[in-house]
Amino acid sequence: MSENKPKGWFTRHAEKEAKKDVMKLSERAGELIGIFCILILVTFLITHQTSSTGFFTSKFGHLEQFLFYGSLSFGIITSIGKIIVGRKNTIRPLEAFGALFSFIALLWLLDVFPFDFTHLTDILPEFLRLITIWISNDIAKIFMVIGIAGSFVTTFYIIALYVSIHRLEKTN
Repeated sequence: MSENKPKGWFTRHAEKEAKKDVMKLSERAGELIGIFCILILVTFLITHQTSSTGFFTSKFGHLEQFLFYGSLSFGIITSIGKIIVGRKNTIRPLEAFGALFSFIALLWLLDVFPFDFTHLTDILPEFLRLITIWISNDIAKIFMVIGIAGSFVTTFYIIALYVSIHRLEKTN
């Protein structure tokens, strides 16, 4: 006897994601573009740090550096994993860990706040300064709070999606 109870939104969503688990070449290329963008950002931030512009304050110690650069690195690590494996669900546990790591990092960095955003544009050419000059410490803190909430929710979403797709794969 089979049950014909209606499927919930998340079950339907997981079924759709399961069908798209194997990545197309264009999706893998998109992961490469993401890696490139993260590397540009990391280069920008390392330049700030090594040039002692004042963007990173004296509160930016070893733990803060590990959390800050480590959370950025997870984007690269998961993208490389997706490119190599070619499947999204296989990498989701690592993505969930990266989201949890980002949640912890953002919480800590918001509490310590080892940044001075008045120096964010110091290393940019004059024509690019207008793009980021509006970002103050307070605005950065708002973005961090949004990031904290987003990474918290994302952690559980990724875990639930992974488990749901894994179950679907077992039953098929």
